[in-house]
Amino acid sequence: MRHRTPLMRLGANRYSRRLRNETGLSPFRIEVTKQGRTPRAECRSVTKEAPPADVADRLGVPPTDAVVRRENWYFADDEPMQVGVTYIPLDVAGTSPLASEKTLGKGSIYARFEDLGFPITRIREEISARMPTPEEVTGLAMPPGVPVIEVLHTSFDPQHRPFEVTRFVMRADRNGLDYEMPVED
Repeated sequence: MRHRTPLMRLGANRYSRRLRNETGLSPFRIEVTKQGRTPRAECRSVTKEAPPADVADRLGVPPTDAVVRRENWYFADDEPMQVGVTYIPLDVAGTSPLASEKTLGKGSIYARFEDLGFPITRIREEISARMPTPEEVTGLAMPPGVPVIEVLHTSFDPQHRPFEVTRFVMRADRNGLDYEMPVED
């Protein structure tokens, strides 16, 4: 049986402002560091283009409108773990580093959103599993037959406005999901 290394513990703590302020790290870096591994993120592109239809729907923008698209690859001990493609409405990103810079500094993307007045107060995540595309197999250095976990993540501000959507694609043999959420009656 292959050892499974769960790197992703998605839930309220993952996006904690307190943890981000204490560590200066992004959610991925926090989780990988907790495991005693060395995290690395690589922003491969920042462009402006029309989003996929499901992303446009989540953002509440017409599918023909351009948004900022950021493609990030994530590594633990130089092993590729996941890719995340983030979509940000132009009226949110404006002329900030989110719209043009590959490196976002201390606290990473969520700190930059807060700088712009968009603190994350709620998230929605839709999780599915599927077989990877040939590009994902190559990019994530996956052995044959391993599926991927796809997480479609949406961040909301205090006014319940969606301000970013990220599609994460994770190796299922190296990632796990761990949620803890309140149950309301």
